[in-house]
Amino acid sequence: MKKNTIIAWASAFGFVAVILGALGAHALKAQLEPSSLNSFTTGVRYQAWHAIALLAIAMGSFNLRYIKGIVWCWIIGTFCFSGSIYLLSTSSITGIQSSILGPITPLGGLFFIAGWLLIFISAIRPKNLTD
Repeated sequence: MKKNTIIAWASAFGFVAVILGALGAHALKAQLEPSSLNSFTTGVRYQAWHAIALLAIAMGSFNLRYIKGIVWCWIIGTFCFSGSIYLLSTSSITGIQSSILGPITPLGGLFFIAGWLLIFISAIRPKNLTD
């Protein structure tokens, strides 16, 4: 995967995380129950963390064997985990009620975990075995 593509995903996720974080802190604070607002904030936090992690992967000089898999795991994880949390936590405002969203959140979490596991495997089994 090209470095600029990873940077584009990282910046898009970071951009949206900041906007949604501000939305949650200001506009949604008065409209959501505290537990829903807390869930929304969790989605923002995980999205921001993985935006930063993607940027680190793109900007670093790591010798990662599975970089494409790592990036795709985190992209899919962000959409599934954070996206489903956004929709679930704002359902009282948006009216979006879907029983399929509940199982999507942990699936997104598994994609996040898989990306981190691929980094671990890449670290112990680098491309160049002389490292």
